[in-house]
Amino acid sequence: MDSRERVFLALDHQQPDRIPFDFWASAGAWSVISNSTGMDRATFLDRHEIDFRYIEGPRYTGPPLRPDTDIWGVSRRVVVIPTPYGAERYSEVDISPLAEVESVEEVEAYAGWPSPDDFDYSVVKQQAQAVRDAGRVAVFMGDRLNRIAQLKPAMYLRGPTTILMDLVLNPDIAQAIFARLRGFYECYLERILEAADGTIDIVLTGDDFGQQSNLFASPATWESLLADGFGRYLNIIAAHGVRSMHHTCGDIRSIAGRMQQLGLNVLQSLQPEAMSDFFPELKAAHGDKMSFQGGISIQQTMPKGSVEEIAAEVESRVQTLGAGGGYILCTSHNIQADCSIENILALLDAYRAHASYSSG
Repeated sequence: MDSRERVFLALDHQQPDRIPFDFWASAGAWSVISNSTGMDRATFLDRHEIDFRYIEGPRYTGPPLRPDTDIWGVSRRVVVIPTPYGAERYSEVDISPLAEVESVEEVEAYAGWPSPDDFDYSVVKQQAQAVRDAGRVAVFMGDRLNRIAQLKPAMYLRGPTTILMDLVLNPDIAQAIFARLRGFYECYLERILEAADGTIDIVLTGDDFGQQSNLFASPATWESLLADGFGRYLNIIAAHGVRSMHHTCGDIRSIAGRMQQLGLNVLQSLQPEAMSDFFPELKAAHGDKMSFQGGISIQQTMPKGSVEEIAAEVESRVQTLGAGGGYILCTSHNIQADCSIENILALLDAYRAHASYSSG
């Protein structure tokens, strides 16, 4: 059974030969892998039977951007964090250009709103077709700093504290920012899928709705300000016959059912520190309609756990989420450079040891 057949059986809530594997790692972690194994990314993924490949997507062709500035006009600075195994580099927001706006009119007047015309979409089909020709599943999710979303880019533009206050104190400003973001991403997404011409299998959207112990906003606020846009993205994806996956960190148990009702096919992250106690209920309540990906801790188990603890966590996730299909083995987010190569390889060994359906 190849990756494509395996993944689509699982997402149709059937049991293939084994649970599909995905693999997420930061640039720092990939350096650890390359330095330790001598393998490039493609060789490593093939060697460990990873079923998914992520394409780059459209090529930016718009007005030249400063090296420290993204398409939204948000400037960042690089922060380097040393670890025992290698350095990790993060791009932290330095200046949020909408931090000081006080009215909807100022939001609308902002000169930094990008255009969907700033991209070359013709490269997408070739990228996705190459993945399909290799027998893998083609996923588009975009760059981490430019992923189809609402709240996350609003945090970049406005500042995380300010936009969260806006949700309650200035909802008109929040709505205006979300509307501009949605206007861009709906067109951007439509043009990507049109250019792909059926070659993209999954679109991964990403918006962190949760923190470690709850949502960033109440379920009612999420419903009134974000649910419609979330559903509109999913509708565009579904209209092209493509599956949807959504990444969100944090405790989102209070809206998981609503996300499924809006049409989400795969819920990604399942951050164990935030909601592992909810996994059995999540599977029981929504596992016949929505699939799940993730659940392996990158905060605790991967960097700090033993080989035995990693194997035990993988086995637990398989037992809780894997029955009847509908689960993809993966970490809850990117493995970081603070994780040893021994633990990374232990994770992949544990996948192979516990993923088979035929072995019972």
